[in-house]
Amino acid sequence: MLKIKKIVIVSLIAIFSFSLLVATGCSRHPNEGQIQAMEEARSACLAAEQKLSEVQKERGGLESQLQMKKSELDKAQKEKAHVEQGLSTWTQN
Repeated sequence: MLKIKKIVIVSLIAIFSFSLLVATGCSRHPNEGQIQAMEEARSACLAAEQKLSEVQKERGGLESQLQMKKSELDKAQKEKAHVEQGLSTWTQN
């Protein structure tokens, strides 16, 4: 009984493997459609990598602008506090 189960399982695996080989097609060289699909995928990949590089560069520029704006804001807030302090001492006199 156990031997029959084993034979059936091995047979099913062999049939499944053979059907995969037949379904995908085993040829030595890719056909024109496969070559064209590969070239399109390659072009898309290169374009995506270039776009990523551009976006990363733009992000770096924006982050540096953000740092500059934050430092300007900090400087303006300190100046505002200094002016308010001077104004409060001026009105007291």
